[in-house]
Amino acid sequence: MSRVSEVIEAMERAVPACKANLDPGEIARLRELSGELMAAKPEAAAEYARFLGVKQRGLCLPEAELGRRLDGATVMVTGATGCIGSTLMTQLAQRNPGRLVGVSRGVTHGWPRQPGAQYLTGDARDRARIDQMIAQVRPDVIFHVAAQRSPALAEVDVHRTVTTNVLGSRNVLAAAAAAGVPQVVCASTGKALRPYSPEMYTASKRAAEWIATTAAASGDLLVSAARFTHVIDNSIVYERLLDWADAGTGTEAGDAAESAVVRLHGSSIAFYIQSALESAQLLLLAYLGARPRELRVHAITDLGWPVCLIDVALGVLASKQSRTPVYLSGYDPGYEEVSFPGLYDPATAGDVSPLMNAFETAALVDSPCPMVDAFKLEMRQDTVSPKLLAALDCVCERTQDAGEIRPALDELSWSLLDAALGAAARTALDRSARLICQHQATMTPEHRRIAEAIGSHASPANT
Repeated sequence: MSRVSEVIEAMERAVPACKANLDPGEIARLRELSGELMAAKPEAAAEYARFLGVKQRGLCLPEAELGRRLDGATVMVTGATGCIGSTLMTQLAQRNPGRLVGVSRGVTHGWPRQPGAQYLTGDARDRARIDQMIAQVRPDVIFHVAAQRSPALAEVDVHRTVTTNVLGSRNVLAAAAAAGVPQVVCASTGKALRPYSPEMYTASKRAAEWIATTAAASGDLLVSAARFTHVIDNSIVYERLLDWADAGTGTEAGDAAESAVVRLHGSSIAFYIQSALESAQLLLLAYLGARPRELRVHAITDLGWPVCLIDVALGVLASKQSRTPVYLSGYDPGYEEVSFPGLYDPATAGDVSPLMNAFETAALVDSPCPMVDAFKLEMRQDTVSPKLLAALDCVCERTQDAGEIRPALDELSWSLLDAALGAAARTALDRSARLICQHQATMTPEHRRIAEAIGSHASPANT
């Protein structure tokens, strides 16, 4: 056993997971072990530097085509004062639009505003206000970036998450279609690659993608989407690490430094990252990649090696010379501990973006950039899912009680799983059914239900 493994096991024995508060003795022991872990992992500094270096990454863009499409155009961006929205506004301004309009609820601070752009106050949840702004601006394209983006907050503020991410997206797309806007580009998340999830953030964004497919298929509105992974420029994880590290820089006994801990879900967590610049550029590529009556979803092909979370945490602590210890606290609500075993197909995983699942890689289409993959997101048309969306809307209109909203979204999520599998390629279904058979004994009840749904759509010989 390596020294790193020994120290991590000692940390897990010293303080069990899922404790809300730690006593002084536990914190002191974790502080001692954290120092030992830092000494045993000198490579953490390089991993932290790699993490920070992602901020500088960008994508290649077909400038001639972008210039031709955007020169003189009227462009609207929802969520325009957030991290990605403000970066996108900068990218758009560089391409000579005739009019650039940002829309925001007005609660975001710290991100730069674009000189020469117009900013309007509006909320995607307010359909009347969205209609009013679109009528006023008459955009040639809308980039819909506004969202509630925190998985942890989504589990607490269920009503705002659902009304923003699901019903707000429906409002923007429906208002654009009604006003004759030619095109909408939607920001999505790599978490939407999960065929089903009980987590509010993931489920809300997957439902938003389904709404976008419906909008794309039902009229003349061009709709496309871009999936992001963890964006370092507005990283919730990184912000927390910095706050925890700062809390441990105090020197007086009894102050906040003595009770602060860095809470990590686990010791083996790694995650993909991209920059705000890459995210904004990906939206521009999704703009170019749209095709009539279908939803094409775009994601970066090569996101680099996933970053080791514990190394980033140790790097932050070292850079701050912080005494805050690391505590392996277990998974918070909103973050999936174990992925569905049939999420990726080993035959294709590694060749395409990790933000696409096995069924989506079977539907790859041409991309406007060699650094980006695109697939056609298809869902079987049914009568159940629209009724469940209407029911979800009614629940949200009537109450903010998470106990009523959560099951309404969950019912829609299961329906969307069936709709997605009903449109998936039979070869992908059959291969997935064969691959997941070996994991039956270790699956969670939810994963078994997903596996059963896949089996019901696959050829009988593969189940």
